[in-house]
Amino acid sequence: MRNLLVISIICVLFSCKEEPKNTKLAGTVFGTSYSIIYDSDVNYETKIDSLFYVINKSMSTYQANSDISKLNRNESFEIDEHFKKVYDASKEIFGQTEGAFDPSIGNVVNAWKFGAEHTIDVIDSLKIDSLMQYVGYDKTYRHDNTIRKSNPNVYIEFNAIAKGYAVDVIGEFLESQKVNNYLIEIGGEIRVKGINSEKQSNWKVGVEEPNFEGKQSILKAITLQDEAMATSGTYRKFKVDENGNRYAHIIDAETGYPSKTNLLSISVIANDCMTADAYATAFKSMGIDKVKTFLKSHPELKVFLIFENDNKELETLALNGFPER
Repeated sequence: MRNLLVISIICVLFSCKEEPKNTKLAGTVFGTSYSIIYDSDVNYETKIDSLFYVINKSMSTYQANSDISKLNRNESFEIDEHFKKVYDASKEIFGQTEGAFDPSIGNVVNAWKFGAEHTIDVIDSLKIDSLMQYVGYDKTYRHDNTIRKSNPNVYIEFNAIAKGYAVDVIGEFLESQKVNNYLIEIGGEIRVKGINSEKQSNWKVGVEEPNFEGKQSILKAITLQDEAMATSGTYRKFKVDENGNRYAHIIDAETGYPSKTNLLSISVIANDCMTADAYATAFKSMGIDKVKTFLKSHPELKVFLIFENDNKELETLALNGFPER
């Protein structure tokens, strides 16, 4: 009996330690789904929901009382810190990509009605011209806590960068709570830190295989460590002309018309998800050759391209050390 008692005590002190368990949160936000995994017993769902609310209040064009909606209505207000960070980052990437990333193109994209019927409609050139005169992120500037526009009809939206920014905000919040192992995913935009404590392994994420019929499958799985990845695809929203040519929801910021492209998917790895998100969008309109040239002077960005060759076969291209697995 005494031996059993000793064994029981040893078990309690040494061998009966519980295996680490991750906390897993999931839900919907920004019109998409999110998933958060981290190695703490504390449930931060309420605080994370509060952060989502603040970001929506700042930058959602779907909320009439958001700061960005007020800006587009030319109402007087002061922007918050979230808006400042996204605005300034957008301005930087707009310059770096020579306008390929342009948050002022939204009204033109909406005019083409991508996401509705797949058949491309002929749009009156006068309508496009009337919208294009207000396109150009350089028609705006920030003065302290306010945004100025050179014309009141300039319209801004941050849909191509805000999800990535929200991922970063949640990551920074978790780190402020001393959580150093996590994976955050919002609508396919991902940021990881540390390891998956529950499995005692690095974080594995998937790159989706393009499929025009809407089916989802993973083309390859890769390891991420203390970095972020965003993917932008052209195979979900597209139009087809009378000759069967596909036009993705990529609007040429100079002409206002859709660009024909063989690029189907662009995945970008960067230090933060906001940067990865914005560049993944910009690279869609730049094309393969311009992306390759651009990346020679931007070694901090790792990129994986999926495209169709002349035989309509899928090909891939990994650039700047994008991981093979």
